[in-house]
Amino acid sequence: MNLKEKLQNNKLTIGSWISIGHPCVVEIMSNAGFEWLVIDFEHTSMNYETVQNLITTIQSKKIKALVRVCKNEEVIIKKVLDMGADGIIVPMIKNKADAIKAVEFAKYPPVGKRGVGLFRAQNYGLKFEEYKQWVDKNLIIIAQIEHYEAVENIEDIVNTDGIDGVIIGPYDLSGSLGFPGEYHRVEVKEAIAKVLKCCKRYNIPSGFHVIETDPKKLQEKINEGCTFLAYSIDFLFLSDNATKGMEIIKKDIK
Repeated sequence: MNLKEKLQNNKLTIGSWISIGHPCVVEIMSNAGFEWLVIDFEHTSMNYETVQNLITTIQSKKIKALVRVCKNEEVIIKKVLDMGADGIIVPMIKNKADAIKAVEFAKYPPVGKRGVGLFRAQNYGLKFEEYKQWVDKNLIIIAQIEHYEAVENIEDIVNTDGIDGVIIGPYDLSGSLGFPGEYHRVEVKEAIAKVLKCCKRYNIPSGFHVIETDPKKLQEKINEGCTFLAYSIDFLFLSDNATKGMEIIKKDIK
C-alpha cells in the first residue's frame, strides 16, 4: 500500500522533516525507515534549486518526497510540483476557501487552475499525459492546521474535495492563540483535540508534527488517533544525540 492509499484508508504512516538542505542529510534520514520526508521550504534558507535536488535524492531512496511550501500561492505550488514532488503540505489553511485554492493551484483543469508546463515531473515533455493521470490519482495535498481560525473551520476544511488529510503545526497554532511555543497549554490542547475529533468523525487522516525526538511522544499521538505523523526534524536528531552522548561522556570522565 503506497502513501496515497494509506491516506485514503486512514492507515498509520510516519515520516520526518528536512531543514538542512544537503543531499547527505536526506540519504542518512532515508536509511532510518521513514516512508516519506518533508522538505521545509517555509522556514529554511533553501532555494528552488536545493528543493529540486532534495526531491530527486529522496525519490532515489524509494520514499515519497513532500514539500511544505512557503505559502498557499499559485506559482510556488506549481513550481514545486513541476520539479516532481509527490505532494505538498500547504501552511496556514484557515478555511474552506484556502483549502480550495490549494487544490486548484495543484491540479490541472478542469479540476483546478494549475498552469501547464513541462519540466522534471513530466519527464521533460516526454510523459505529460502519464503525469496528468498521475496527478489525478496520486498527488498528495495536506492542509496544515496552525491557526485558531482553522480549528473553528476544521469541518469545512477536512471535507474539501482534493484534501487528503491535515497536519497540525503545534508551534504556530499556539502562537495564534497568544502563547507561541507553549503547545502544552490547556487552550492549545483543546484546539488540537477538536481537530482530532473532527478528523475521526469523518475518517480523515489527522496529522501532527511531533517536534521531540523522544519516541514516546510519537506513540502518544498514535494513541490519540493520528495517522499521518512527522517524527521530529533532522537538526534535532543531530543535536539531541550529540548532546546526550556528551553528557554521558562528561559524567564518565574522571
